[in-house]
Amino acid sequence: MGSMRLYLVIFILAIGCHPAGIAQEKPSIPAQSTPASAELDPQLKVNKDALLNGSIDAATVMLFHDDPKAREILLDALRQKENSPARMAVCKALIKARVSKQVVKNDQDFIEPVLGVFDTKNDAEVQPAAEATLIFEYDKITESLDKIFNDPNKPVKTKINAIYALKLRLDMMATIRLIELVDAPEKQVSEEAQNALHSLGIQVGENSETRKQNIAEIQRQGPVAFLRSQLVRQDAQIRSMRIELDLWQKRYKSELDKSYESIIDDTARGEFLATYLVDTETVVRLWALDKAYKLRVAPGSKLPEKLGPIVIKLISDNDRDVRLITAELLALMPKLNSSSHLLAQLEAEKDDQVKTKLLVALGGACSNAILSNPQATISPEMKEIRGQTLEWAAKFLDKDNPEKAKNGAVVIKKLLKQDGLESKEVNLYLGMLADKYNKQKDNSDSTLRGELLSEMASLCAQDSACRVNAAKLFENLFIEALRDEANFVREAAVDGLTYIDRTKALKILRNDFINDPSITLRGKIIALADAEGGKEDLIWLADKIGLNSESEPAWQAMLKIFKNSNFGVLKEWMGKLTGQSSKYQLSDEQKIDFLEIAKDAKGNSEDMPEIRQKLAGLYYKVGKYEQAADYLSILYEMAQTPEGKKAILPNLLDACLKGSKLELTSELMKSCLEEGDLDPNSIVVQTINNYFSAPPTGVDPNKVLKVLIAVKSPPDRPQWNQQIKSWTDLLGKAKEPEKTNST
Repeated sequence: MGSMRLYLVIFILAIGCHPAGIAQEKPSIPAQSTPASAELDPQLKVNKDALLNGSIDAATVMLFHDDPKAREILLDALRQKENSPARMAVCKALIKARVSKQVVKNDQDFIEPVLGVFDTKNDAEVQPAAEATLIFEYDKITESLDKIFNDPNKPVKTKINAIYALKLRLDMMATIRLIELVDAPEKQVSEEAQNALHSLGIQVGENSETRKQNIAEIQRQGPVAFLRSQLVRQDAQIRSMRIELDLWQKRYKSELDKSYESIIDDTARGEFLATYLVDTETVVRLWALDKAYKLRVAPGSKLPEKLGPIVIKLISDNDRDVRLITAELLALMPKLNSSSHLLAQLEAEKDDQVKTKLLVALGGACSNAILSNPQATISPEMKEIRGQTLEWAAKFLDKDNPEKAKNGAVVIKKLLKQDGLESKEVNLYLGMLADKYNKQKDNSDSTLRGELLSEMASLCAQDSACRVNAAKLFENLFIEALRDEANFVREAAVDGLTYIDRTKALKILRNDFINDPSITLRGKIIALADAEGGKEDLIWLADKIGLNSESEPAWQAMLKIFKNSNFGVLKEWMGKLTGQSSKYQLSDEQKIDFLEIAKDAKGNSEDMPEIRQKLAGLYYKVGKYEQAADYLSILYEMAQTPEGKKAILPNLLDACLKGSKLELTSELMKSCLEEGDLDPNSIVVQTINNYFSAPPTGVDPNKVLKVLIAVKSPPDRPQWNQQIKSWTDLLGKAKEPEKTNST
């Protein structure tokens, strides 16, 4: 109800703010000039038949027809009490003429026939007839209205209908007439006049004398002041109604939200939304579209196929916001067969923002339709749609508006990337992109320049059917753009050069752009080096080690280069990267990665001992004891002197213990015991003592103890046997608190 009241107030304001059309003064057409028996023009006869069936379009055509017979047909239709559709069609044609400010010649011809409709018993005829009277200036119908009100033989219903016509007018004299009608002899007429005044916010007055005073006050104010006060009151009423309407809409949508959120299954949600997407109320359709959009973009959710045809129909909805959101939704649903619908609406659309969204959606739908079908099976209709879509995209590309131009470029890119276009046509649109880019070179706003170059770069990628043509046309533009002040432009240029030829691109970029201000661009060059780099890239890549986000990608690129290099290169860099005085801040893990590559390289035999020694030390340092034990074991075996073995033994034994290399631990202990007994001051015993005092987390030291006990040693090793007993007691005492707690 609140919504209907708001619409009514807005309507009243609208009709009050538009003065009635001024008719051209010409003599009225005599009724006898068009005899009933006269032969009608065939088209006029068609229009007459359509009018008699209620066609507003036919009534509108005849309203402005030069043939006098057309006017007579309209006037005759208004007099046909038994044909309500025809009477209402004529009235609505007059309303359309007033709204569109079209001048109706000799409009006075319609005064009596239109007012004659007030005699109707059909309430549906009253509103269009009352609205139709607004085409006449009030002073032209005053006399005719007075005849209705003053005729004692006129039905009360007719007079009430005429009061409704007065109420629609924001006119001082019409309001005064309503006040006068409060004193009408018919009670129903008096009450209806009072109701009309109340709805307009006009004081009725307690008696006839008071009403005369009210009329005098209105006349004293004058038409301008009267209209101003009425507009102020109506504006306040509209604001109040809008607040009320907004409140009810929020409550309704809140209830819809609760019902929707209670549904878990996507298919069931789709069924629910399908009902409200076709609702007669715009606010409800917008709510349903918003939910459909969110359902489409939600991770793991799927928009039910049933909604596809419904959404497509909404692209031609009467409401602009519905069309806008529908276009955005269809852009996310390119697999729908919506190309023809989108193209038709694009051609008919008047709103610029909606038009842009339609083009984007059309580009996606058209691209997908072609991509999903082999070239030989693309229908002539689809090829025609593609051609028209490209034409529309070219129009947008040519616009000064950056957003429109960008979207035009995006759509051109999408369609040119696919096969099936003639080379001449491809070159035409590639040339358009290049021309538009060149026009942007002096523009202080680099956004569009970068976006255009990005789309141009994409056309040079491997998945582009026109990559060869695009590369020939755009390569020099990419090279030139490397000097652009805007980061985004330079970044897009790097993409383009990379798509064309990665090796050539790296050769160009490594000289002057490795320290570019753009971190994104520097990242792209590092990625190029990772894919195509050689030993000549190692120096600048090494300089990036330790520089935050660039460090790891640069190091990975270096590793890849090292894997593809001979040992001569590796030897050159071994000292630089792993030496004590290295200027490069490599982590121990990075040094290990490099040395593992050097270890596996051919021709490294002379340097292998040094490589193993460094690897053993680094693995031990980072706590990877198993790997450390493997390398220390090799070094131990290769040691040429007892002193050399003795120097390695403590770390080797510790690594074996901590790395759970139990078999190797057993062999080491057997070898040591064969040489002699092990007293408490022995480095071997001290190493084992340290292990048992602080065993690694998650390791059971009893397993090591069992291995030590099982070592077969010569019989004359009393100190070793004493150590075994000491460690057994130590570990036994360590377990006693656990047993106590468990009991």
